[in-house]
Amino acid sequence: MTKDIRICFVGDSFVNGTGDEEALGWAGRLCAAAHARGVPVTYYNLGIRRNTSRDILQRLEVECSLRLPEPFDCRVVLSFGVNDTVIENGSVRVPYEESRANLRELLIKAKKYKIILLGPPPVGDVEQNERILALSHAFAEEAAALGVPYVDLFSPLVSDAAYKREVMSNDGSHPRSNGYEKMAKIVLSSPTWWFYES
Repeated sequence: MTKDIRICFVGDSFVNGTGDEEALGWAGRLCAAAHARGVPVTYYNLGIRRNTSRDILQRLEVECSLRLPEPFDCRVVLSFGVNDTVIENGSVRVPYEESRANLRELLIKAKKYKIILLGPPPVGDVEQNERILALSHAFAEEAAALGVPYVDLFSPLVSDAAYKREVMSNDGSHPRSNGYEKMAKIVLSSPTWWFYES
């Protein structure tokens, strides 16, 4: 009997795939790749635009419990952080230390599932990228402390000129299909991903 694998991708607009004219995002591409390799998965895209770590903390347990019942092979992919670093009314939407604390609580809550954390990707704004980089490092530390696999999206993408051009020609934050394809390849090349390509 084929294993019944169910995955919730929980996060923000980058999880949602905002800007992707192919409407797959990186999450859809990862699951398509799994199917192509004979690993059937049921996946739920739970990315919500403008969601911060604070928003995701409020909805994680309810949304996942509805979609990940026992006795199935239940997994969660978390990815967020860019919206935390947005400046609104003169300050960041979520302070750095609160973002760290929110992530820590989210990882603890989700540990009953198989879980992977993807770090926040860069955007087109240099100053915001400094804040995103700091959060990416913090998230990597929190994940390591709790034994959760972490995939860094920021480092390989911030130096990718084609990725940056695509973001800037779109809305300044999100890529289009080529950018999401690059994100998916970063995850697929990581041995921490469940169905990675060797």
